[in-house]
Amino acid sequence: MESTEVQKNSPPALGRAHLSHLPQRPPINLGFQDLSYTVSNGKVSKLILRGINGEFRSGQLTAILGPSGAGKSTLLNILAGYRVNGASGLITTNGETRDLKLFRKLSRYIMQDDLLQPLITVQEAMTIAADLKLGNDINKETKTIIVEEIIHLLRLSKARNTSTERLSGGERKRLSIALELLNNPPVIFLDEPTTGLDDVASSTCVSLLKRVARGGRTVICSLHTPSARIFSVFDHVYVVADGKCAYQGTSGGVIPFLKELHLPCPKTYNPADFIIEVSSGEYGSHTDKMVTAIDNGRSQRWRNYAIEDVYEDVDLEELNTGVIERHNYTYESTPCQQFSVLLRRMFLQTFRNRGYLWLRVGLHAFLGVTVGALFSQMGYDASKALFNFGFCYASIIAMLYTAMMPVLLAFPSEVLLVKREYFNRWYGLKPYYGALVVSRIPATIFFCLIYLAFAYPMTSQPMELSRVSMFVATCILVALISESMGTLISSMLSVVNSMFVGPVAAVPMMLLAVYGIGSGDEAPPLIWRLARSCSFMRYGLEGLIMAVYGPPREDLICPEEVDYCEYKNVKYFVRLMGMADVSIPVVFSMLVFMLLAMNFGAYYLLRQRLSPNYAFRAIKVIGRFVKSKISFTV
Repeated sequence: MESTEVQKNSPPALGRAHLSHLPQRPPINLGFQDLSYTVSNGKVSKLILRGINGEFRSGQLTAILGPSGAGKSTLLNILAGYRVNGASGLITTNGETRDLKLFRKLSRYIMQDDLLQPLITVQEAMTIAADLKLGNDINKETKTIIVEEIIHLLRLSKARNTSTERLSGGERKRLSIALELLNNPPVIFLDEPTTGLDDVASSTCVSLLKRVARGGRTVICSLHTPSARIFSVFDHVYVVADGKCAYQGTSGGVIPFLKELHLPCPKTYNPADFIIEVSSGEYGSHTDKMVTAIDNGRSQRWRNYAIEDVYEDVDLEELNTGVIERHNYTYESTPCQQFSVLLRRMFLQTFRNRGYLWLRVGLHAFLGVTVGALFSQMGYDASKALFNFGFCYASIIAMLYTAMMPVLLAFPSEVLLVKREYFNRWYGLKPYYGALVVSRIPATIFFCLIYLAFAYPMTSQPMELSRVSMFVATCILVALISESMGTLISSMLSVVNSMFVGPVAAVPMMLLAVYGIGSGDEAPPLIWRLARSCSFMRYGLEGLIMAVYGPPREDLICPEEVDYCEYKNVKYFVRLMGMADVSIPVVFSMLVFMLLAMNFGAYYLLRQRLSPNYAFRAIKVIGRFVKSKISFTV
């Protein structure tokens, strides 16, 4: 009885990956014939892969090795579907020509950089990923069991309550793998999974990957220089040299293969290091001889050299059917479910970023007090009406930069996370972008109110409810548009380029906002009126002026010490500012329209960055061509 209890609680054996409640997927063999890849740079073309062949089988852990620049990462990217332009040849799944769209739905790509969502724990990250990947077809109890089994399998139990940014390198790598295991993908690609890990952590990681492969999955890794102990763990080794296949077979078959070519490996030498050195030409030009011996990957002679039976957990009968059901690989969760889960995650991350929130609160309060002090008591002062106009202009500039700059700084990094999750089919882009926009609104409104709570009363603006509401609403709309503008810019650019382009792009809008001010009823030229109508800051400024000076309002108060106040009459002042014909419904309609346009533009650019269409690819090709021509001329 006692031994039975121990047996129940004992961890699963190393050879098996016991994930009892995961969705069932058919095992997949991935093959490729005459696979080539060419990269073009203007008129110059370079052949990276040269008609290579191979097959990666289900239930096996495969390593792609090779010298730097040999093409191993390129091969991994093409097989994963991450890079398709410039590739030629045949790629098959279970003997049938690969359907790339379908294959992307059933495979997962774990990139070299362990990009993880910050400010959430391992347990929370797994639970959120389970809700996204498994949907509501699986109940909460079953999801909990699945999460617990994977956490136990990948030895993350001790780190379950640790925030992702505090994890060690090995834990981050294991969590990246765990997140992709939740919906049991048949094919898993990993780019340099041991990079940045010490030998013990690397060995643990590879051993765990072997356990995952034993569950009937095809696990393919690209590696740089594995140790002898790690190398011996792999069931299948594929060596790339100068874009060709220099060896394909078991790790135990490397030494006999090289010995047959009269290239004996020293007894104390790591076979992985030796075959990489040989294929890189350190012992002479032997690459062509290796490629010929293996027939550029066609030969299967070393495939089963002293290999153990790796199919202990694989249903070979199911594998031999070669049929992959198309309808089983859509998103498991509905767009509404994805939106709800992503919104919950974004709110959680926002509230936990306490230092950032307090910093923004302090900065908005400081800015409100500073602007309020500079324009103190000017709201009713007829002698300082022009200065009060400056307060309105300063307010829209404050809303512009305080909302846009944080997005320019943070969103380019977030795009990299979205790219990984979107490529691995965690969610659709529409639910993500909808959740992103909604999650930002409360914080933006809150920070605007902090600024206005200080600046508005300190400057003695009218305290009528309608005017206060209009002023606040206009500031909030300007801030939301500025935030969307930052998203639009940073969705396609790096942090450095975003931080340069954003402020520069805002300058014309600020200038157009005040173009024609002081000219009275005299209309500017048509071209400048059209240009001015494209500036959301112009509509924001008009909204604030109407909130403060719009009819009906009595004349301003002229101080006793001032002999004459030219702008005492509000209607005269508004007409002099060129805003006599401003319509409040038009102002708010245009601000709402520009908010929607900015968001649609940002969404479109983000979609093109993640999955560009033919037109967008053509533009990028033309851009690269022009850039190469300019570089050549210089």
